Amino acid sequence: MIPVPVLQSLGGALPIVAVILLLLAVVMVYQMVEIVNAYEKRALTVFGEYRKLLEPGINFVPPFVSKTYAFDMRTQTLDVPRQEAITRDNSPVTADAVVYIKVMDAKKAFLEVDNYKKAVSNLAQTTLRAVLGDMELDDTLNKRQEINAKIRKELDEPTDEWGIRVESVEVREVNPSKDVQQAMEQQTSAERKRRAMILEAQGERRSAIEQAQGEKQSDIVRAQGKKQSQILEAQGDAISTVLRAKSAESMGERAIIDKGMETLENIGQGESTTFVMPQELTSLVGRYGKHLSGGDVSDMAKANGESELDSLNFDAETRELIGLDNIEEILGQIDEEAEVDVEEMEQEAQAIKEGKDATNIRDPDEVIEEMDSDMDPSGSPVGGPGGDGSGAGGSADATDGEREPETETE
Repeated sequence: MIPVPVLQSLGGALPIVAVILLLLAVVMVYQMVEIVNAYEKRALTVFGEYRKLLEPGINFVPPFVSKTYAFDMRTQTLDVPRQEAITRDNSPVTADAVVYIKVMDAKKAFLEVDNYKKAVSNLAQTTLRAVLGDMELDDTLNKRQEINAKIRKELDEPTDEWGIRVESVEVREVNPSKDVQQAMEQQTSAERKRRAMILEAQGERRSAIEQAQGEKQSDIVRAQGKKQSQILEAQGDAISTVLRAKSAESMGERAIIDKGMETLENIGQGESTTFVMPQELTSLVGRYGKHLSGGDVSDMAKANGESELDSLNFDAETRELIGLDNIEEILGQIDEEAEVDVEEMEQEAQAIKEGKDATNIRDPDEVIEEMDSDMDPSGSPVGGPGGDGSGAGGSADATDGEREPETETE
């Protein structure tokens, strides 16, 4: 039998043992349960030996003798520190980049490499320096996509053995040295000045060409107007001359009639009662009466088969000579040739000024070639405006060739 004092001592220690056992049970359950997040996996080792990968959710592991290592399965970003490199043309540059990686095989990332993030970062630094060293300075500044592709290609093979996939590489900055930057700025400034001077010269040349074309057109219009004015003036002089000739002819006939009437008056004042009058005098009296009154005397003249006084009418030859029948046609041609669409010219000028209607602006080289082709072998413009307007008039003569013989006849 157990002595009473011993039982009393054990009864006092039981609560403490129960508490200790309860604590051990809680710690054991805590050590056995492993909760893995949805975006990660964990490598399990027991007594330092790799066992398996724990999937997301609740997992049970041996307590006290196991250990887990977490691996984030999401895309991760690694900053590559700024690196200094010497390009192929011996120009110093500095560059930094960003690498996007993803753990594809957590077992390889755990067993094949120590601290895969640091390993990928160091490998990216050396690869960045090597790629920049194989390129010219201008290529390093302009071919960013090519640099990114080369670095990614160099990182793919070693990182595949680690269970890591390089998804993307982006070079953020490539900066040459300060001296090189100043030289590049001067080069850029000089290039912009050169382009500005070229554009300004082209603009002045185009303006001069357009102005010359406008003056040429103006001279042509003035020469055509002068020529047509001379034609109308010559036709007016011809009409006036013919009218004066017809008027003189009529006045001469009138004088003959007046003389005949005076003769009749003298005959009537004689003492004889019998008169013998020639046929011409009778006809002259009838025509004179018709000219004055247009009454019965005219009818008598018609009855006698005599003609009316038609000295004021023009015959066909005279009308054709002075061009009475085609005056309106001549004036219409003059208006058509001299017509200039001022509104259209203003719209074209405004479009050229605003630079919106570049399709209607002729290339200066084409304009100059066309002007050269219009020059005859002696070097004088064919149909171009001359000093006295004769050159421009030549083109108008070709248009109005059918009226030229009338002017020469006059």
